[in-house]
Amino acid sequence: MSQAVLDYLEPLETRTRGVAVLDALADMVERSGLKIGDRLPPEVSLAATLGVGRSTIREALNRWEGLGIIRRRRGDGTYLSARVQTSRGLVPTMVRLEGEALLRLLEIRRTLENDVVRKATMKATRAQRVEIARLCDILLNEVAAGRPWRKADHAFHGAIYDASGNPMYGQLLVNLDNALERGGKSPFSADAFGLDSFPIHKDLADAMLVEDTEGAVGAIGRIIDVVEREVQAIIDGKTVG
Repeated sequence: MSQAVLDYLEPLETRTRGVAVLDALADMVERSGLKIGDRLPPEVSLAATLGVGRSTIREALNRWEGLGIIRRRRGDGTYLSARVQTSRGLVPTMVRLEGEALLRLLEIRRTLENDVVRKATMKATRAQRVEIARLCDILLNEVAAGRPWRKADHAFHGAIYDASGNPMYGQLLVNLDNALERGGKSPFSADAFGLDSFPIHKDLADAMLVEDTEGAVGAIGRIIDVVEREVQAIIDGKTVG
């Protein structure tokens, strides 16, 4: 079967790294009809057929593994673990694949975030509630001033994780986010991505301050809703960063 799948590849005109290789692999998967659970051809065969070095193929597959598109079995091969469909419009294939991976990640985050926010609202000390509110104000000030906001965002959410009383929540959520590899120019890494969710962060902090558990859980749900809508809009080509 490997040779039949490889028939859907053509040598690249140049020894292109990155996007060209990723696009070629996505096109191969789609045109050959590979399904979730099917094995991809060996790296050496992919490299020879595309006319690129094996390290280039390995780099591309590492990117896919970071997006949850493939999984490797040591000594057995590389298997498809998510649907791959090439783009036919304005949105590059890798942007759409990143977006779909991010939506899968958000599905998991929603469950974890709901639980951690609920526990934090119930267990937080008065000092922790005040600190969460303070960090939220800092975050919103950074966003309003157009300054880099990610450090402040991590501090705000980290304080909520700490208030839950279970440090594993923070570790799991940080590891989930780090596991999803994004391209350097990905619209999902841009400072403008997710900005519409920040006003709701104030609702979250205010609810936690007054020990309103359901209000806090509702706020974190709305934050994730906004991010999901932005991801879907980028995938659909309605807003491409």
